[in-house]
Amino acid sequence: MPEDTTGTNPKAGSKRHLDHFIAQERNGSSAMGSTSSSQSSQAPEKVTLVVDGTRFVVNPQIFTAHPDTMLGRMFGAGREYNFTRPNEKGEYEIAEGISSTVFHTVLDYYKTGIINCPDGISIPDLRDTCDYLCINFDFNTIKCQDLSALLHELSNDGAHKQFDNYLEELILPIMVGSAKKGERECHIVVLTDEDTVDWDEDHPPPMGEEYSQILYSSKLYRFFKYIENRDVAKTVLKERGLKNIRIGIEGYPTCKEKIKRRPGGRSEVIYNYVQRPFIQMSWEKEEGKSRHVDFQCVRSKSLTNLVAVGEDVSEDQELLMHHPPQVDELDRLNAPFSQMAPNDLPD
Repeated sequence: MPEDTTGTNPKAGSKRHLDHFIAQERNGSSAMGSTSSSQSSQAPEKVTLVVDGTRFVVNPQIFTAHPDTMLGRMFGAGREYNFTRPNEKGEYEIAEGISSTVFHTVLDYYKTGIINCPDGISIPDLRDTCDYLCINFDFNTIKCQDLSALLHELSNDGAHKQFDNYLEELILPIMVGSAKKGERECHIVVLTDEDTVDWDEDHPPPMGEEYSQILYSSKLYRFFKYIENRDVAKTVLKERGLKNIRIGIEGYPTCKEKIKRRPGGRSEVIYNYVQRPFIQMSWEKEEGKSRHVDFQCVRSKSLTNLVAVGEDVSEDQELLMHHPPQVDELDRLNAPFSQMAPNDLPD
């Protein structure tokens, strides 16, 4: 059973104990009562933590030395106000979903301030445990043999913070500009600071690039070069409530290379395309309803004179008579059998 051996010896005859004894005697206390009180107050307290079915008996003082961590707050001065209560055996069941082996490794942090990760423990698992226990995960805290895995986690942290800054400083102003125009989605192409866009006004690119927003930023271009950073950026945008997020690399026309003359005098402009990152997102709330056509809203003119049907039928009514509104396939599936046409009934 893992156990912390940190503690103090209550029987040690130090000068501090002697001064405490003399002070108690001057106040009218007996020597025996003072000694008994001193021993009981300095006796090391032990608590039992149950993690993944394994019991760890530790001195809670190692946790209170790190008050910014979860266990430090749990066993700190305000323990009586803590939501975590011991079970009927007086044990604390914590860290659900965390392996006891990883937790035993993390306990080193409370004793030495450093976590030495053995070969059998993965860095992502160790990272999840540190996040759960509110332990700072950085190169000053974690020591391991697999530097690639450690640097990958540190890069994810750095990319998350860096993209937060890019989002506020560079991307959000463009999104706000689109929102002020009544748009609810945005497609941004990231060009380098050295890129130039020179399009023929009479013959723009035929693929709709004129509707894309352009962001000149070499640092954001380099950031999106790594697929891991693009994944982190998607996570950040999802955390901020955006939808339909697409981040990738696409060809973007920068300038025209040549003009071809087609038969009949028609001109065709050939553009030079460069591979550049793009980011697309939406903040539309009623996305499904925006693409749904409600045929019940089609205007029709009620006629009370049946004789006038053949004389005063409007064009819209003729269209409705000869071309009845199409019924959505989902409406057929959801309609009662009594309302379905004979041809639509299942076999």
